[in-house]
Amino acid sequence: MKLGVVGLPNVGKSTLFNAITHAGAESANYPFCTIEPNVGIVDVPDERLNKLAALYNSKKITPTYLKFVDIAGLVKGASKGEGLGNKFLSHIREVDAIVHVVRCFADSNITHVEQTVDPVRDMDIINYELILADLESVTKYLDKAKNMFKTGEKKYKIEAEILERLKAALDEGKPVRSVSLDEEEKEYVDGLFLITDKPVIYAANIAESDLGKDEDEIEMVKSVKKRAAEENAEVLVICAKVEEDLSMMDDEDKAVFYEEFGIKESGLSRLVKKCYSLLGLISYLTAGEPETRAWTIKQGTKAPQAAGKIHSDFEKGFIRAEVVPYETLLECGNYNNAKEKGKVRSEGKDYVMKDGDVVLFRFNV
Repeated sequence: MKLGVVGLPNVGKSTLFNAITHAGAESANYPFCTIEPNVGIVDVPDERLNKLAALYNSKKITPTYLKFVDIAGLVKGASKGEGLGNKFLSHIREVDAIVHVVRCFADSNITHVEQTVDPVRDMDIINYELILADLESVTKYLDKAKNMFKTGEKKYKIEAEILERLKAALDEGKPVRSVSLDEEEKEYVDGLFLITDKPVIYAANIAESDLGKDEDEIEMVKSVKKRAAEENAEVLVICAKVEEDLSMMDDEDKAVFYEEFGIKESGLSRLVKKCYSLLGLISYLTAGEPETRAWTIKQGTKAPQAAGKIHSDFEKGFIRAEVVPYETLLECGNYNNAKEKGKVRSEGKDYVMKDGDVVLFRFNV
């Protein structure tokens, strides 16, 4: 799964990306510093892994991960090719969700492409360009569907009706994700790879001086939250510069910093977890002496398909899944105790996996 980190130039995209991935994306004080997208992998924090590994004396711990893509800054007219618009649009189409970084601080030493700092205006600039890009695509799909409907095939009439609804929303300045769709319609629209159909988290990038304040006391953050609520998007408040500094500290220094500001969890950890949830992902766990590992699956995945994440043979020859919830396993002390107490369930092909399931798959090929 890939998440695109986007925003206007100089809002803190690359700074946040550096903090997330330690990949060292260049961060400079001028527009279009990021031309080709930088890509980095980040572990999904999961405290269950360490406890499970201790239970099994595992030699290795392997968390699941997300892939973040730092995409070039966008400006007005990107949908028509202004700035690096065409590159931006091609890269953003390839991601599964969007982390939209919005600058919520004033700093005369950091230039702003629009000369002033106004987070809602900045949000609108990017959203407007993405809506225009989608409107162009939907109009083309609609024209094609109407022409194909003349051949008499019913499916093109259905497609045209869906596309008319999408076009109407886009004409009103609303994203595709705001349109109510049933399961079949959603499957069709997913295949169009429209940008405004992607889920979004707004990362409100605050000043270091605002760290530790009540979020609702920061006027720019309040305005971001209000606008995000109108489009049913999520907001996460973060200080990209501090997170970048923290990413280079050792654990002892981090602990001192967290205590000083009364922080329980880093902004990065909260961002990654929120992105994981936004994508509709969960983790099931496997454990043993060689390795304790988290595996990423979509919510609603059944046991055989979950087994296929480990190896295709597991899915082909699936017999059953021996499942015990993580919390139950910890309460019992070990797998054998859980089994003796009847806490380990034997599940078949129709079992829908749950987050935190500790699983042993039985298969035969």
